[in-house]
Amino acid sequence: MLVPHAKVIVNPTAGGYSVHKEWPQIRKQLRSIGLSFDYEYSEGVGHAIEVAKAAVDAGYRYLIAVGGDGTINEVANGILCSTGSASTILGVVSAGTACSFTRSIGIPKDYINACSLLTGQGRRLVDVGVVECRSKGQSLRRFFVNQADVGFGAEVVEASKDIPGHFGRSINYAPFVLAAVRCLFSYQNKRLTLRVENDAEVIRLCAVVVIANGSYFGGGMRIAPQAKPDDGLLDMIIVGDVKKSDLVKIWLMSYEGTHITHNNITVKRTTNATIQSCERTLVETDGELIGECPVSFRIIPSALTIVV
Repeated sequence: MLVPHAKVIVNPTAGGYSVHKEWPQIRKQLRSIGLSFDYEYSEGVGHAIEVAKAAVDAGYRYLIAVGGDGTINEVANGILCSTGSASTILGVVSAGTACSFTRSIGIPKDYINACSLLTGQGRRLVDVGVVECRSKGQSLRRFFVNQADVGFGAEVVEASKDIPGHFGRSINYAPFVLAAVRCLFSYQNKRLTLRVENDAEVIRLCAVVVIANGSYFGGGMRIAPQAKPDDGLLDMIIVGDVKKSDLVKIWLMSYEGTHITHNNITVKRTTNATIQSCERTLVETDGELIGECPVSFRIIPSALTIVV
């Protein structure tokens, strides 16, 4: 199988601006493996979606995202919003901070080994989640490849934006930790109305609801240990009305995936779900804040081809 000419979309700010420094070495590595490509930098939030869509519409059938979860999300959204998504493949050079999607799908985290896959023949069809929510008073529809969450996790993402993150990949996870600690003191559990498949609506107090396509979340937390990105299902991890001390305990347990045994956690597997709230409740996908409730989720099976 001939590897087509690729469009490489580079996010220089990924990994605490590590990609800006590493791109010359990554580019050299891509050339050393014999990849034919041209590249373009993304220039801000949402720009990689535009670049990816334009590339596929122009005839590219191989796109490579160089960055983290947010970059991968945007490139995937551009592919899926294009006219040629079914015949386009996505390659990934994992170069962000958390790299949760690449953990979930088994792509090496270091760029040398990740690059080595890009001229190979390994392919994996993965499912894609669709989220619809409110953003700035309007309806928003977005695809996600790894996870989304409602509540505490989304508030952490919002809070982390106010903390400088220009210090390189090695310590760039620190803003998320600081934001989580800050949110822990101020966050109040949300009263949510949940509907999963055709189940009756249930109103409950929740700390967070994670909707997972992949297993990993937030830089190593195995938040949905049973989730598989190609099983046609979303795994919902519902953390109920827990005290802050229990939330910390769950947070620590999640790195081993043992948190799902906690009494206040419910796990459901579904193809669709809706969440409503009478109070402001934020929504994030693949590490990027996108809007707030009301929100719906559904799965599109085998929607995206990934190089593995």
